[in-house]
Amino acid sequence: MSRRLSDNITSRYVEAANKMTSKKARRKIVAYVESYDDILFWRTALGRFEDETRFFEVMLPSKKVLVRGKKSVLMNFIGNRVGPDMIACVDADYDYMLQGKTETSKRILTSPYVFHTYVYAIENFQCYAESLHNVAVMVTLNDHAIFDFKRFLREYSEICYPLFVWSVWAYRAGCYMEFSLSDFDRVVELGGFNLQTPTASLEHLRHKVERKTHWLQQHYPKHCAMVAALDKEMREDLGVTPQTTYLYMHGHHVFDTIVAPIMTKVCNRLRMERETEISRTAVHKTQMHNELSCYENSLADVKMMMKKNLGYMACPQFMRLQEDVERYLVKENLSESPKS
Repeated sequence: MSRRLSDNITSRYVEAANKMTSKKARRKIVAYVESYDDILFWRTALGRFEDETRFFEVMLPSKKVLVRGKKSVLMNFIGNRVGPDMIACVDADYDYMLQGKTETSKRILTSPYVFHTYVYAIENFQCYAESLHNVAVMVTLNDHAIFDFKRFLREYSEICYPLFVWSVWAYRAGCYMEFSLSDFDRVVELGGFNLQTPTASLEHLRHKVERKTHWLQQHYPKHCAMVAALDKEMREDLGVTPQTTYLYMHGHHVFDTIVAPIMTKVCNRLRMERETEISRTAVHKTQMHNELSCYENSLADVKMMMKKNLGYMACPQFMRLQEDVERYLVKENLSESPKS
C-alpha cells in the first residue's frame, strides 16, 4: 500500500476490507485518537464492546507523519472519510460547554462518528476523586486514608464554579481574549498547599475567585443575566454541578498543578509512615535495611500511577460516553448489543 493511500484510508475503504474477509472474521472499527496518552483510555472505553463479531483498533491519525491533536483527528472525518467503520475519539475540551457555538464544537456534538469525553480531557478522569485513595495505595502500598480527596475536590470545585461559569461565557461570547483559559487557570491555582491545613489554601482561593468574579461583574454588567442563564443551563442540561467543576476545568492544569502535587504530598507522608513502621518493628539493623530496600523497590511513580488509574470507570460522565458508543453500535447494526 502506498504512503498516500495509507494516510488517507476512509471508512469506506475499511468497510470494503471488512466485506472481503471471511464471514466468521471479526469486523474492524478504526478509532482515531489525539495522542499516545489517549490510547489506553480509549482502549479501556471501547474494549468492553468487543465481542466475536467486532473489534476496535485504536490508533493515531497517521502512522507515517508525526501529527497529533484534536484538529488532526477531526480532519480525518471530512467528506466521505466518515462512516460506521471509522470513528474519532477526542477530548471534549470546552467544545461540550460551547454547545455548537463554534464549527469544531458543532462537529463534535452532531457527528454520530465522533465521541468525546464530556469532561474536559482524559486527565480529569484520571483525577476522579473517588479513585484517588486507591492511587495512593498503588503508589505507596499503604492503605491508611490520611487525606479526604473527595471532600477536598468537592470544596475546591464549589469555590471555582462561579468563575468557571464566567470562563465558559467568555468563550461562548467570543470574549476569551479578555478572560482566557490561562487567566482562569492562574486564578484557581492553590499555591502554598499544606496537607495539615488544606482549608487555608481553600480560603485563599475563595478570596481570589470572589475578587475576579466581582471584577468581571463590574466590567461586563450587561452580560450578568446571560451568565446567570448559562449557569442554569450548565446545571440542568449539561450535567455540570458546583461539586464536579474540577472535571470540566482544563485537564492538564487540574492534573499537573492541583491533584498531582497533593497526591505527591500524601504519598510522601504515607511512605514515611511505612518506613517508620519498618524501622520500629525490625528486630535488627540488617532486617531493617533489607525490609526498607524491598519496600523502596516496590514504590511507584505518582504521575505514572495516576495515568494508569482506571477508577474513573465508575464516573457518571464516563458511563455517559459508553452509552454513546453503545447507541452508535446499535444504530449502525454492527452487531447485537455487547455482552456484559
